[in-house]
Amino acid sequence: MRPALRTVLCTVGLLLATVLFPSPARADNPIVQTIYTADPAPLVHNGRVYVYTGHDEDGSTYFTMRDWRVFSSTDMANWTDHGSPMSLATFAWADANAWAGHVIPRNGKFYWYVPVRNRATGGMAIGVAVGDSPTGPFRDALGRPLVENGEIDPHAFIDDNGQAYLYWGNPRLWYVRLNTDMISFSGGPTQIPLTTAGFGTRNGNASRPTLYEEGPWVFKRNNLYYNVFAAECCSEFIGYSTAPSATGPWTYRGTIMPRQGSSFTNHAGIVDFAGNSYFFYHNGALPGGSGYTRSVAVERFAYNADGTIPTINMTTAGPPQVGTLDPFVRQEAETMAWASGVETEASGEGGMNVGFIENGDHIKVKGVAFGNGASSFTARVASGTSGGRIEVRLGSATGTLVGTCTVPGTGGWQSWTSVTCPVSGATGTRDLYLRFAGNSGYLLNLNWWQFTPSGGSGGNLLANGTMEDGTTSWTSSGGTLSSATDVAHGGSRSLLNSGRTSAWQGPHQNVTARLTNGKSYTTSVWVRSQSGTPGAKATLALTANGTTNYVQLTPAQTVNANGWTQLTGTATVSWTGTLTNASFYVETAAGTDNLYIDDASFQ
Repeated sequence: MRPALRTVLCTVGLLLATVLFPSPARADNPIVQTIYTADPAPLVHNGRVYVYTGHDEDGSTYFTMRDWRVFSSTDMANWTDHGSPMSLATFAWADANAWAGHVIPRNGKFYWYVPVRNRATGGMAIGVAVGDSPTGPFRDALGRPLVENGEIDPHAFIDDNGQAYLYWGNPRLWYVRLNTDMISFSGGPTQIPLTTAGFGTRNGNASRPTLYEEGPWVFKRNNLYYNVFAAECCSEFIGYSTAPSATGPWTYRGTIMPRQGSSFTNHAGIVDFAGNSYFFYHNGALPGGSGYTRSVAVERFAYNADGTIPTINMTTAGPPQVGTLDPFVRQEAETMAWASGVETEASGEGGMNVGFIENGDHIKVKGVAFGNGASSFTARVASGTSGGRIEVRLGSATGTLVGTCTVPGTGGWQSWTSVTCPVSGATGTRDLYLRFAGNSGYLLNLNWWQFTPSGGSGGNLLANGTMEDGTTSWTSSGGTLSSATDVAHGGSRSLLNSGRTSAWQGPHQNVTARLTNGKSYTTSVWVRSQSGTPGAKATLALTANGTTNYVQLTPAQTVNANGWTQLTGTATVSWTGTLTNASFYVETAAGTDNLYIDDASFQ
């Protein structure tokens, strides 16, 4: 954490542990603890929830915000920090106030609408940036404001008929009809009438007779349009209205989240994911938290039978985890459920790493599925001092110690090496704690980690599964295989198979000597196209007694050029006779699009 936030944590850490989180298991709301975050805008894309946030600077006594952040999760418990893909510097015409925005995908792109202060006018304006993936980077789409009337909090919505809208406003509520390019609009801004029937009654303020304050979040469910908004500052609660169309007329329906949480503002976003509905908001729950140093949190909820939204209260527990986390594939260190004392930063190997680690700091990873056990733990580390130790613990930061990895000095904070240590007793599904120990001062940086399962010959049957050694151990069944540095899921490299002439051609690796007849194997591989949207799958070709059979290791999933898609599956591998060849490969269901693959495991 930045020094200011770290100092606050050190001075009130005991109070926080005993008052806010009385149970031995660390609570998981707010979802980010390394910085202050605000104004969540969730987006579901390719089986992952992305949350776009503002960033309150440490020690702020106003809305001091200079950049935006992105986090994502596949299980609603462990969140990956993707850093800052956009800041005030993205907009050459802006000079302050990187406030609440919203991201929406269309045309194979991602559009991020944000309010910023226009340097030329001194007023608030709405800008729009565009990126090729949900994690960016994002660039100014216009070089000027999209719309400017001094108001804030944009939110975009695309109706079933393809018409897109941009809503925003404080103290009023506006919309424009966006064109299909998402960076221009037809007609002029339209003001939505703020009636008491539509947005509730505010007492004692003749200039603002309704409850609407700011932060509209518009969506459609079962042919009904919802407008969720921050109501009646200060302090705000979250209310909502419904309508038969995207433009009204609106009817006020009541309170969703009461005034809670040590912040005089709130800001909501709602998405559905993995069969559940989720409500994102912010509060001041972290140490040093306030209305100017806020933190994003999330709750799971269910709509009432009549479509109304129930009352939702803030919790420290957060939603239940969706599934479990696989420790036997590479996991980024910045994927975690809770962090104590650490920060994240951009890594020289790509992505982010956990850094600024001191003695006693730790990170928690929730719901780790060790199954029958793990035999070793590998970590990618760097240290500009003499290093330290990573204690591998279960259940809590002082829980069962199952292994300890010694980290040497590597000659620099971005001079990376891998260390491995034995572990014993890690079985079943447990919360994993990596506790750091050593001398005073900063000890080490951590980029990623991975366990080896018990009884496995190295766990992953695929050599160079991270692709960090270029094309080593991999070949192509058609076209050209090359090491790519322009895109990578993790680390700094992936593999690109270009020039494919048949759907079955793709990167492959011989695993003949590593298979056991009749055993089940789990596959995980990250794939993206260079262009196009083919269906991709992982396959195993088995040749025994002169006959070749094919085992589909993962279901086919649509991949695209805008982000990585994980192919996963478990299959039993068996054959009759003498096995003479077994090849693991990635192919497409049809077409010959160029494919990237990264972080592949078969175990």
